[in-house]
Amino acid sequence: MDIVKLNAQSRRETGKGPARALRRSGRIPAVLYGSGIDTQKLSVSIQELERMFNDPQFSRGLINLAVEAGGTKQRTVMIKEFQRDPVKEHYLHIDFHEVKMDEKLSTMVPIVTTGISKGVEEGGILQIIRRELEVNCLPANIPEQIEIDITNLDVGDSVHVSEVQPGEGVEVPYEADFTILTVVSPKMEAPEEEAGEEETEEGEEGAESEESESAEE
Repeated sequence: MDIVKLNAQSRRETGKGPARALRRSGRIPAVLYGSGIDTQKLSVSIQELERMFNDPQFSRGLINLAVEAGGTKQRTVMIKEFQRDPVKEHYLHIDFHEVKMDEKLSTMVPIVTTGISKGVEEGGILQIIRRELEVNCLPANIPEQIEIDITNLDVGDSVHVSEVQPGEGVEVPYEADFTILTVVSPKMEAPEEEAGEEETEEGEEGAESEESESAEE
């Protein structure tokens, strides 16, 4: 199985000052942790990160992290937390979690629909309620996506989590049989729009009344 590769370097300095200096040099601070290993402070190249995110192999979320710390050691990891500046969208910090290829893990997998629903062709609206599903499996079995064929869905039909087939060796844990997607009639949304219009009209009338009262005062 091909896994996207990323290089990392060990770092000693911590704090806001060294972190800013790292970012100015084209790198960001990172942390590696996992079961049975000591937490390591690292740094990674922003340019390499961007290249990794654009790599089709990254769709599974697994990374072959080459850590340079008095030698190079390969570790299989996943991103646990990733921080970006909400305004400038600059990369700020990233946390890696080491995974073991012989131990199951939980991760989120995107849902993708295939086909064209006959209900949609007749004027219905496809509503996707869940765009990701949690799965439990070995790292090598993580699916790139979970496909749901919606071709035979008519207006009023739904797909529930119990009907999903994620693939061999992959489990979708759930306590309630929740809805993933459904095809609804456009008429079902009309009352909400009408109610919104009525509320707007009433609001405008109320505002006009208040303005009249204020003018009288």
